[in-house]
Order: sequence, then structure tokens, then C-alpha cells
Amino acid sequence: MKKLAIFDLDGTLLNSIDDLGHAANYALEKNGYPTHSIASYPFFVGNGVRRLIERVLPEDARTVNIVDRLLVHFKEYYNEHNTDFTVPYQGIPELLNKLSAHGVAIAVASNKYQQATEKLINHYFPNISFVAVEGQKDNVPVKPDPSIVFEILSKAKMPKADTIYIGDSGVDMETARRACVDSVGVTWGFRPEKELIESHADNIVNSPSEIAALVLG
Repeated sequence: MKKLAIFDLDGTLLNSIDDLGHAANYALEKNGYPTHSIASYPFFVGNGVRRLIERVLPEDARTVNIVDRLLVHFKEYYNEHNTDFTVPYQGIPELLNKLSAHGVAIAVASNKYQQATEKLINHYFPNISFVAVEGQKDNVPVKPDPSIVFEILSKAKMPKADTIYIGDSGVDMETARRACVDSVGVTWGFRPEKELIESHADNIVNSPSEIAALVLG
């Protein structure tokens, strides 16, 4: 049995792609750049909002000043609209409640900026007592750098051997590998199963109930 379950947020706990896509398109349109279909956004996200903005911009517009300007407009929109279309994946609330009932500590490690990460967790999972909710912070490297996992381990006072990391992307699997904790790749998120396989996920699951079985043994 694992005693600490660390979850990625977007694409793992929450299907947030529509709200992310609308916010990015708002920033692009406000600055005179072409927008993208919402269906294309699963392949733009995964490394934080700054990287998202860089990816959606034309290559010749990916300067620091332009990215900074679009980030302001992205957050302006997203902070007001990040619960318009976002929903927990089916079975996730039940999974978190089950793990909590069995005494498993639960944490979140996200590349989404801290303010939005905390807001979404409080909005969608108000009854879960998370031991840590960690988003992107200034001067802290984003995943796949393992710093965010080490911060959670420190707060939870939990050894790596008792920890499992759950995410939907190659970035998540690499984060777990660098942190030396077991990984679980979920197939319902933003990235294809092939990416999880190529990223050497320790486990791959198709439903939240399979996570419960892995964690609880």
C-alpha cells in the first residue's frame, strides 16, 4: 500500500482543456494573433502557462515581451473563467474520497500557476484534505524538474518508497522518474497512451478505480 498519492491536475483530476483553450485564444485575439481550435490544445499544454503561450504564438512572435503581454491577458481571462467548462473526470471525486477514507495522504503537483491551482482544488474538491497543493511558483522550475515533488514529500513527511505519482503525460512520467517515485499514467487525459509507454510509465490505467487498486494494494 502507498501512503501518499501525488496527482497532476490538468488532464488527470480535471478536464480543463476548454477553459485553457478559450483563455489562450482570448490572449491571442486581443493581441492580433490567429487563434487555434480547442481540439488542438491538448498538445499545447503540459509545461506551464508560459510554455503554452509560446507554443500558440507564431514562431516569429515568441519574444519575451510578447509572451509576457499575452500572459497578462491569459490570466486576466482565465482567473475569471477557469470554471466555465472544467469538470472532474468521471470517478475522480469518488477515488479521492476512497483514498482519504483509507488514510492515504493526497497532494497535487501542477505546472499551472499557484493561484489558479488552489482556486480549482478548493472549488472542485472542497471536502478533500490535501497535504499539499503545489502549482507553478516564481523561481521554482516546472515539471519535469522534480523540485515540486520534493517539496510535497517534505510537507507530507513521507518517504519516496511510500509515494506514487499519477499523471497523464510524458512530462509527468519523467517527473516521477527524476523524483525516484513510482508512476501511474492515466489514459483519459490530454496525451495519448503511446506517450505514456514511450515515457516508461511504471503503470498505465484506464479508470480511477484502477488507481485505487494500485494505491491500496
